[in-house]
Amino acid sequence: MRRKRFGLALVAVAAATSAQAHDATSLPLGDGHVSRSPKVGYVYSCGLAAGGGGAHRTGEWIHGDTWNPLDKPHVQGRIYWPDAVFDMQSVGDAVEVKGNGLPVGQPTGQFPIARNDAAYAYDRNPNTIRTQKLDVSIPRHPQKSASPGCLPMGMIGFTTTGVALYNALDAQGRDAAAHEVQDLCDGHPERSGQYHYHSASPCLPGSESNTVVGWALDGYPILGMKDASGNQVINADLDACHGRAETVTVDGARYDYAYRLTAEYPYTLGCYTGQIRPETRNAVRTDRGPRRGPPPGQQRRP
Repeated sequence: MRRKRFGLALVAVAAATSAQAHDATSLPLGDGHVSRSPKVGYVYSCGLAAGGGGAHRTGEWIHGDTWNPLDKPHVQGRIYWPDAVFDMQSVGDAVEVKGNGLPVGQPTGQFPIARNDAAYAYDRNPNTIRTQKLDVSIPRHPQKSASPGCLPMGMIGFTTTGVALYNALDAQGRDAAAHEVQDLCDGHPERSGQYHYHSASPCLPGSESNTVVGWALDGYPILGMKDASGNQVINADLDACHGRAETVTVDGARYDYAYRLTAEYPYTLGCYTGQIRPETRNAVRTDRGPRRGPPPGQQRRP
């Protein structure tokens, strides 16, 4: 297991945060909250992938326009990946990011989902977790776009443990965190085998604090679910892209904006605030796709 940490020392200036937080047993369902322009609490989507997919049955944990994550099953298994690699290094005005898409120091479930797994009654994900080529460059000094950018399907960012972040939608345009059955870390693989999160993973260090937990492809950091005063951040505190103006200093680089994880949909990003380099888009597009051959070595733990 190898990971060279891009310095995560964090200095954040607290922004005003609402005191009200959602009941953890009754979260707003994100179905239908997809837009063609930036809108708070929505995913500004570039479009859905062809072919559909996702869970084939609505779970009993969904109640009208709310859902209870505590009643939702998880895919069985607790598998660690000793060959996981993730590395971030500053090179001039860029941050070079390399990895193999496997979670460093964190487990996954067993995929494909087994027929004798309770999750199979709702979600028959047939995909196997496979190594991916992660070799992208993001700006160390990101620039805001003249207008927010839409979110594609696929990777829109990555965590400090090397896991890809996807937007909040499944292939049918529904709330993926609510409908799809994921593993104990709220992750799962897609067709090419890329393991990813749609929401704030409980296995992501710092997800429930005021810590940098990942980066969007436009170069802006993603922070956890609580502000510097320990208050939980909710959608009402954030802009249409699910972020806000905050002063964050990481490894000597100062940022004036950050995205935030929330317990409520859209969980990570609602759109892109910053400009994405064409080479970054091309690298992400090139690195994804069908993978052949057997999955990498797995090490089980009880």
